[in-house]
Amino acid sequence: MLRFWRFAPSALAFTGLFAAALPLRAQTPSQSPTPQAETANPTPGSSVHADEVPTRVKSPATGADTPQNHLGMLTIKNIFRDQRDIWTSPAHIRLGHADWLVPYAGLTAGFLVTDRDSALHLPNSSSTLKNYRDFSNYGLAGMAGAVGGLYLWGRATHDEHKRETGILSGEAAVDALLVSEALKYTTGRERPGADTSRGKFWQGGDSFPSDHAAAAWAAASVFSHEYPGLLTKILSYGAASAVSISRVQGKKHFPADALVGSGIGWFSGWQVYRAHHNSELGGGVAENLSTSPSIATERPPSAMGSPYVPLNSWIYPLLGRLAAEGLFDEAILGMKPWTRLECARFVSEAGDRLQDADPAQTSELSKLHDSLRLEFSYELAHLGGGSNNSLHLESLYARTTQISGPPLTDGFHFGQTLFNDFGRPFERGFNSVSGFSGWATAGRWVVYLRGEYQHSPSAPAESLAVAQVIATVDSNPVFAPSPAPARNQARFLDAYIGMNLANWQLSYGQESEWWSPNESGPLLFSDNAFPVRMFHINRVSPFHLPGLFKWLGPVRWDMFFGTLQGHQTSPGPFFHGEKMSFKPTRNLEFGFSRTVVLGGAGLPITLDRLIRSYFSVTSSNSETPATDPGKRTGGFDFSYRVPLLRNWLTIYSDSLADDDPSPLAAPRRAGFNPGMYLSHFPGIAKLDLRVEAPLTNSVSKNGAGQYIYWDSFYHDLYTNRGFLMGNWVGRDGAGILATSRYWLTARNFIQLTYRHAKVDPKFIPSGGTINDASIRFDYWVQQNWSASAFVQYEQWRFPVLAPSLQTNVTSSLQLTYWPKFHAH
Repeated sequence: MLRFWRFAPSALAFTGLFAAALPLRAQTPSQSPTPQAETANPTPGSSVHADEVPTRVKSPATGADTPQNHLGMLTIKNIFRDQRDIWTSPAHIRLGHADWLVPYAGLTAGFLVTDRDSALHLPNSSSTLKNYRDFSNYGLAGMAGAVGGLYLWGRATHDEHKRETGILSGEAAVDALLVSEALKYTTGRERPGADTSRGKFWQGGDSFPSDHAAAAWAAASVFSHEYPGLLTKILSYGAASAVSISRVQGKKHFPADALVGSGIGWFSGWQVYRAHHNSELGGGVAENLSTSPSIATERPPSAMGSPYVPLNSWIYPLLGRLAAEGLFDEAILGMKPWTRLECARFVSEAGDRLQDADPAQTSELSKLHDSLRLEFSYELAHLGGGSNNSLHLESLYARTTQISGPPLTDGFHFGQTLFNDFGRPFERGFNSVSGFSGWATAGRWVVYLRGEYQHSPSAPAESLAVAQVIATVDSNPVFAPSPAPARNQARFLDAYIGMNLANWQLSYGQESEWWSPNESGPLLFSDNAFPVRMFHINRVSPFHLPGLFKWLGPVRWDMFFGTLQGHQTSPGPFFHGEKMSFKPTRNLEFGFSRTVVLGGAGLPITLDRLIRSYFSVTSSNSETPATDPGKRTGGFDFSYRVPLLRNWLTIYSDSLADDDPSPLAAPRRAGFNPGMYLSHFPGIAKLDLRVEAPLTNSVSKNGAGQYIYWDSFYHDLYTNRGFLMGNWVGRDGAGILATSRYWLTARNFIQLTYRHAKVDPKFIPSGGTINDASIRFDYWVQQNWSASAFVQYEQWRFPVLAPSLQTNVTSSLQLTYWPKFHAH
């Protein structure tokens, strides 16, 4: 036990209070000196065992069972009971506890990942460290003194509430310290400063968790439950937070140590108060840690987890046609993916409007709607509430792709033969993909998995001349070219766990975003690259701002914080983004977005740099290395459905600018992607047309290829696992893409596409040109089977890569089985 006292000196204040009062036995004048002890049933939801509960006494005033709290052997017995209940509490975890347990575990994991960066960038001044350490010691001693003083004050004034608060606060602090000490011996984590602050576990250290944080939060938890006013909570939890933060700032603990210690302390205080508090004395209610019942129940859609519809799903084109016809109003086209419940809401609204429309004019739209209504039948049944505990197998699929000639595979420098394909590898020859997708929902929670096995053949190494060109345009040293190995790999694409809190869906995992009304690919964030590993917060259904801002109409907000992979520096950089979109009228939508790449190898995250990455709008050239907020890219997009043409025509545009708050502030430095969509032609209701013209070759720029999608620190900035995360046109490019579909039925169509792109010769010597044309045929063989055939002929010319015109033919066939399997 010597180690316990050495690393938790402030516990002496609590235990000293206990020792001094051991001979005393507190009682109020109204209490009988020999009360009759009985056993009472535990409070529902408590972790107290039914076969052994705290000793209780009959109150002479009311005859009710009340816990008996006094210092002495009973307190020691209660501590033993508390320890039993705390250590066995994991056996009582239920699904409903995930509402707080999963976010807490995720936050702890995030701190563990960034602990070393945080420790390395804290002040190293010996006087500063001493001040923080002294503050934590004095702060904890002050809290102990306040609790002891409250106990003595209660005894002197015969105030049983104050006396109990002192007893239970000390008891909770001892409980928390016993737990944290046991974990210290088990985990053996090194303290900050040892081994360059790597924070390794099982090395004989004593850093994880923090005793100071555990004791402070235990006392604060009891105090806030005994006196549940707002000011009391601010003071008690504020003091506990100050103690915890000062332990990190003083380099005695890592952030994760303080967080876990704080959690142990709060839970210990909750357990002690719940088990031993005398309800006749007043105080608050120690509510259950979960409000979710153990059985399925009715719940509204705003409290239901729902998976996102994959970005390459057949569902979005159909919903896009219905939206272009004005059959539902609140859909934000420039922010995808949408959840299945949100899609079902759109389908329901479209059905209501179709019922009021002329059947002769809406026959084709009704067929589209019927197909969507069948797809979302499960979600439509839950729009009014219900139980959503279920398991779904969404799809099983296999795809083969044959490329006959040399393809373009480097969209960051030249171009891509295949794009918007989630970063799947491809090379000349035979390529294949086979996989599955499915999800499970339970209350607020959703888990989604899409996994597949990918194969692509090997490819010869690029020439040394090409490697030198790439090194020059990227301002990198020349890397020795090497052959591209054959890929035979199993991968999870979109794979995440999420929960819905009042229409805000929080999720963590690998996810894809689509931040633009454009179909060829957003400039800022698309599915061209492998899904980003992120923590994601998304407002799944639009809301309305209060007051004067109501005129902005329905609003959606989306944000994420993640990491990028496959960069030249290791570890890769952090990546975060935010977008807010507005729809002030039925026909007009606009949105503002921003992404930031920061941190990583050689440029660790600090609190100052992180805050600057969210709010700074100055040029990065004016920042010092210590305050550089990273590569910030602002975006703006809009779409407008032209009412004069019976809503057949929608015009839209996407734009971005680097190191500027918005492209609207610096249009000469911006990239643009204007487009138009004609939902059908007069007299040909089954034919549509979409044309887009992306441009990243801005009028004013810093240097050839070194502005959009490039950064002076991360020279392969806007990529994830080697694929560009933005638009297929790439760096310093200009292009046009035209697509026309003829809808044979609601889900069967023939699609023709033409694409042209040119790369600026100031970027790539002698420039480059890409031309391709393709035809795609999607056909549903039966209700549960679909086939997609694709043939593309491409010509490209990059004198740097090949002296003559190159051609290739890409043919692909995908078969998908949609089993419609679900289990409740």
